[in-house]
Amino acid sequence: MTTGEVRSSGQKSTATVWRNRAIITLATAVVLVIAYFILASFIPRWWAQRLANLVHGSFTQGIWWGLVYGLVFTLVPLLLLLLAVRMWKRKGGKFIAGVAVVIALLGALPNLMTLTIVLGGNNAAHAGERILDVDAPAFRGACLVGAIVAAVVFALVLGLMGKRGLNRRRAAKATPEPTTAPPVSGEY
Repeated sequence: MTTGEVRSSGQKSTATVWRNRAIITLATAVVLVIAYFILASFIPRWWAQRLANLVHGSFTQGIWWGLVYGLVFTLVPLLLLLLAVRMWKRKGGKFIAGVAVVIALLGALPNLMTLTIVLGGNNAAHAGERILDVDAPAFRGACLVGAIVAAVVFALVLGLMGKRGLNRRRAAKATPEPTTAPPVSGEY
């Protein structure tokens, strides 16, 4: 029997399986690279135009929406990731943890798209920066401030949760276990 033939039991040979995996991996990589280049030239411009339509060139609106986007789309994904970590160890919690991670990634998309404009070096990112400079002034800076505030709030939540857990452990150690005392003779 040659390497590429099907065995009599209906199973493919190891070489065939690995060849098919390599082809699928290569095809997936090519599709992902093509998708990256298409999205890298589309997302920054499109997202900047959406923000420009929201802000309408107003500094006040730019600051307001930047703070809201930065705060909400940073804090909610962080809290969802915290939920995922806490649910991971529970029975049946792996599904909920996975769903929480997916929702967290989707919830972080607005900030990630803004980040592609700010950190991107391609023409689309530069076009997005120009659009935001003119039609959504102060949005990027306010979004950063909102994200920092969300990170501080998240750190406070983690600190409070850690303190609560520490207090519970201390209380569990300090509570003596009830013991039954033998009856004292002569008293009934």
